[in-house]
Amino acid sequence: MTLPKMTSYDDFSSFHLDIPEYYNFGFDVIEKQALENDKTAYIAVNNTGDTIQYCNFSHLNDRSNQFANVLQDMGISKGDLAFVMIPRIPEWYEVMVGCCKLGAVPMPGTNLLMPKDIKYRINAAEANIAIVTAENAERVDEIRDQCPTLKHLIVIGEHHDEWTHYDSAVANASAKLDKDRLHATRSDDIMLVYFTSGTTGMPKMVQRDHGYALAHSITGRFWMDLEQDDIHWTLSDTGWAKAAWGMLYGPWQMGAAMVLYNGAGIDIELHLNLIKKLGVTTFCAPPTLYRMFAQQDLTKFDLSTIRHSMGAGEPLNPEVIKIWQAATGGSIYDGYGQTESVCLVANYPCMPVRPGSMGKPSPGLDVCVVTETGIPVSTGEIGHIAVRITDPYPLGLFREYWKDPDATFRSFHHGWYFTGDTATMDEDGYFWFVGRSDDVITSSGYRISPFEVESTLLEHAAVAESAVVGVPDEMRTEVVKAFIVLAEGYTANEVLKKEIQEFVKTSTAPYKYPREIEFKKALPKTISGKIRRVELRGEN
Repeated sequence: MTLPKMTSYDDFSSFHLDIPEYYNFGFDVIEKQALENDKTAYIAVNNTGDTIQYCNFSHLNDRSNQFANVLQDMGISKGDLAFVMIPRIPEWYEVMVGCCKLGAVPMPGTNLLMPKDIKYRINAAEANIAIVTAENAERVDEIRDQCPTLKHLIVIGEHHDEWTHYDSAVANASAKLDKDRLHATRSDDIMLVYFTSGTTGMPKMVQRDHGYALAHSITGRFWMDLEQDDIHWTLSDTGWAKAAWGMLYGPWQMGAAMVLYNGAGIDIELHLNLIKKLGVTTFCAPPTLYRMFAQQDLTKFDLSTIRHSMGAGEPLNPEVIKIWQAATGGSIYDGYGQTESVCLVANYPCMPVRPGSMGKPSPGLDVCVVTETGIPVSTGEIGHIAVRITDPYPLGLFREYWKDPDATFRSFHHGWYFTGDTATMDEDGYFWFVGRSDDVITSSGYRISPFEVESTLLEHAAVAESAVVGVPDEMRTEVVKAFIVLAEGYTANEVLKKEIQEFVKTSTAPYKYPREIEFKKALPKTISGKIRRVELRGEN
């Protein structure tokens, strides 16, 4: 899709994107690209980086057509729900695009899901088909008799008893998809369902419509800064909504090629070496990985092909940004959004990056920092990050938590969608993340951002990871407690604890320093990599 390249943030004021009545990403982007400008769609890389396969849009178009025909022959049609548990392999693309063309609704799940997680998702959505790789088929078998709506099973890889074999079925299917047999998809028809990461409770179901795919043009053009000749790499599990941002809709709306690396675990050196080997020009990773990169001697790696770097998932710490900038010559452009949205706030190439800031609102969206009743707060005051409900409806914003009216009511009120996150805004309109609404620490009358303290802690050489929570205190209401994972070569002891406390006292406002510190081998995280502060609070 052709969108203008903005030269300054002020240019965003004239931006407008129309969502048509009917839209289908599989046809309007993938098929169109295959017919009009067939080029590399993705580069599939095996876990060792030795096997590299370049796949064009025409190949993806044919394979997704074949899979859609397989589903049709099974009796699957528009609106049917499909549980999908596939790692970063070409079949994930074929399944996601094939379902889209047919109007079937995939529910992507991370490959870390266990049987009880799978059962919850299938039963909550009343899915009638499961599509998984062979190593995950047994997990489905373990709970399939507890899922009354589950009727069809497709396995990728090795054959599995009573399952339809993906490779065989697709190979025997036609690459021509008869559109006369299909029901056209409206932009507001459901396209996929994601489950939230569940930092405070059971995951909620978030419906995304077909217009959501088009709305990610904002993400791909303005935050990711993508062009047709870019090779983009987003490090994400296929079960996270971040995959929709950076591995599906954003890049392909711009016609860019993507890296599909199927490595298990995190091999830092291999990741850094693949950037040069594959000619990666735009790169996006979660803060956890950037922090791991920052602990390496980055002068040993050639990162010269990268022209634009991004971070998402949690705000980035200024110290990590400095290290990455020294190694690549470019800053890391933080982007903020949710499973429930497209990119809402970001740092853009057309404006200066303020290290540690979330950036400014995305074009076409009215995002503000507001009170509980939807009144914009003053400069520097902590408030809720919220999206104004406008007419036409905000681009790429969900409309409700499926089958959960209470959660919907808590999030939509006073004319806004409340993200559940808090921030401040400075005099120039930059947003600064504070934390989840229930994460803000109140101590001796001060409101303290956990993220700000965590950022300061990470500047200390001994700290590899940190998480900060408030714990009850009779005199101060709460005090700051830090959970710290030490960097290699450091040993937990009282001397180091005091040294870290003094470091924070002298690096930021003294009232923010952690009066309590607990050293841990690892921090509890959701399957999407976000720190579960609620679990840490529960330990006290």
